[in-house]
Amino acid sequence: MENDNLLPLLCKTAQGNKAAFADLYQQTSAKLFAISLNMLSNRAHAEEVLQEAFIKIWHNASEYNSSKGTVISWMISIVRYRSLDALRYHKVRKEQAMGDDEYDEQAVDVSYDEQTKLVNCIEQLDPQQKQAIHLAYYKGLSHGELVNHIETPLGTVKSWIRRGLQQLQRCLTL
Repeated sequence: MENDNLLPLLCKTAQGNKAAFADLYQQTSAKLFAISLNMLSNRAHAEEVLQEAFIKIWHNASEYNSSKGTVISWMISIVRYRSLDALRYHKVRKEQAMGDDEYDEQAVDVSYDEQTKLVNCIEQLDPQQKQAIHLAYYKGLSHGELVNHIETPLGTVKSWIRRGLQQLQRCLTL
């Protein structure tokens, strides 16, 4: 999926061209859905996020700025931010639904153990990897924002994140 294909479609979408928007959806929805599903681990929530993201894309297509990245990276950032919002929303609703009498100690212990393992694995990362991952996934910074924030070239930032995530995956599967 090259930016060359998507840029004209996004430009036409910005002009209200529904056929171009449908084509843009056809070319990108599977990838964007996979990203949302990976983040949310819930098909219904991921479908809802995808729908909201495409509504935002339709309404904000004219705001795309090619100097800040490719069309697909812009669309991915919209899906990521919507997914993060959904995670927070569903976490709050789950906490509100869980009253003191519904407290499930075993579920909390499993969650605590997983959380402890994740923290231990994160502590094993290089400081640069740890900072880049924290800023990207916990603070929601885009790659471009990371580059400006830590004053490091884009390729280096992407490498830190990729290698750090690979190391976390290996650590968590042990």
